[in-house]
Amino acid sequence: MVDETSIFIGASRKPDDSYQRAEELLLRYGNRHGLVTGATGTGKTVSLQILAEGFSNAGVPVFCADIKGDLSGISMMGEAKDFLVKRAGEVKLDPYQFQEFPVIFWDLFGEQGHPIRATISEMGPLLLSRLMNLTEAQEGVMNIAFRIADEEGLLLLDLKDLQALLANIAERADELSARYGNVTKPSVGAIQRTLLVLEQQGAANFFGEPALRIADIMRTTRDGRGAISVLAADKLMMNPRLYATFLLWLMSELFEELPEVGDLDQPKLVFFFDEAHLLFE
Repeated sequence: MVDETSIFIGASRKPDDSYQRAEELLLRYGNRHGLVTGATGTGKTVSLQILAEGFSNAGVPVFCADIKGDLSGISMMGEAKDFLVKRAGEVKLDPYQFQEFPVIFWDLFGEQGHPIRATISEMGPLLLSRLMNLTEAQEGVMNIAFRIADEEGLLLLDLKDLQALLANIAERADELSARYGNVTKPSVGAIQRTLLVLEQQGAANFFGEPALRIADIMRTTRDGRGAISVLAADKLMMNPRLYATFLLWLMSELFEELPEVGDLDQPKLVFFFDEAHLLFE
C-alpha cells in the first residue's frame, strides 16, 4: 500500500503470470523523464490516467494533452463494475475507491475548454518560423520584423499585427535592406501567404490576449489536490506543427519563469506529452 510519499502505478507479476505486489513511484523521483509505450489497446492512456490521478491526490498539478478524448472522464466519479473490482484486487490496489478529480479543460480553439492564447511577441521569431515552416531567407525576414517591432515599440499581439508589420516592411524594403541586410518583397509575400493559411486553420484563435500564465496550470484545490489541466487536442492534432509548436512554447515559458530548485520531495508540475515525437520533427 502506498503512502503520502509515493503514488500507485501498477503491480509486478510472478513467473506464473499472477500479480505479486503493488508497485509505486516515489514522488521525489517524479521530476525524472518517463516514457509510456505500447501497441494500440495495451493501456497507455490508462497508465497516463493513473499517474495523473496519483499526482493530483499528492497535491501536484498536472498538464496533459487529450488527443482521443479518453482523459476527460477523470473529471467524473466512476461506478463499481465487477471486472474493475476484481482487477483492483489482483493488482493489490487498496483502498479501491471512486472519486472525481479537479480538472480544467483547455482548448486552443476555445471550443471544448478555456481558450489558450499567446501573443506573437511571446511566441518569438524562432518558434513562429518553425510553425510556418519558413525557409532560411524567410526566417531572416521574420527576425528582422521582430527587431523592427522592438526598436519602434510596436506591439505584436495577434496575426493581424504581424500582417500589418510585414506590409510595412514590404513598403520600406529598400530602406530596411540598407540597415538590416537583404529584405526582398517575395520573401515578405511568402510569409504573408503562410499567415493566411494559418488563419484558415484556426491559428488566429491562439494568438492574442489575454495570454496564458504559467500559474493558470499550476493550481491546487482547497483540499490540497493538484488541478489536472487537460488540453483538448483531437482537432489540434489535425495540425501537428501547431500542436508541437504550442508545446515547445509552453516548455520555454516554464523554463524561463520557474526557478531551478533541484530535487524536491515532490515535483511542482507534471507534464505529459502525447505524440511526443512531433516535438523533434
